[in-house]
Amino acid sequence: MRRLRLWRVTMFAVSLGDDGAQLRPLEPWQAEEFLTHMNRGREFIGRYIGLADVVTDLESSRSFLRAYAEKAAADTGRIYGIWTNGVLVGGVLFRTMDVEHGTAEAGCWLEPSAAGRGLVTRAARVIITWAIEQRDIHRVEWRVSAANEASIAVARRLGMRKDGVLRESYPFRGKRHDIEVWSVLAPEWREATAPERS
Repeated sequence: MRRLRLWRVTMFAVSLGDDGAQLRPLEPWQAEEFLTHMNRGREFIGRYIGLADVVTDLESSRSFLRAYAEKAAADTGRIYGIWTNGVLVGGVLFRTMDVEHGTAEAGCWLEPSAAGRGLVTRAARVIITWAIEQRDIHRVEWRVSAANEASIAVARRLGMRKDGVLRESYPFRGKRHDIEVWSVLAPEWREATAPERS
């Protein structure tokens, strides 16, 4: 009797550059890997976003990814992981996506071992281009704690403009945080990325 080898099959992977980094969908069957990644980066990730407080065990990891699978099925959100050398190190997502009104809110997270390499910027470019070109999204927002300088730098590198500040609008770990709202519109995105697409 022949022994069959079982291979992990990835539905798709998008290269993020010459360093071997890849962007792939994050799905409920990857809950254990997602939790392991979150445990490695929990303190760093949890400085500004609630993800680290939400994904705390295997069941909450499954539940979080299941909620995004349901969003993807309803076309109201998406979540993608960033892998380097086969290890999940971060991700990007559309927390919300309203195709009818042409709006979406993008976001990100990253564990410290992967910081400073441009991974989030590269991954965000992929999903923003997809949203604008494939789903006809007109406005992509980036909402970020005013204290999160790294994420604000990503918004700038993406060519987003700062729309304003929602003062003390985000209660997180016992403190109210100012949230900056950044955005890019489809015509702006197409103009800025035209050389890349030609």
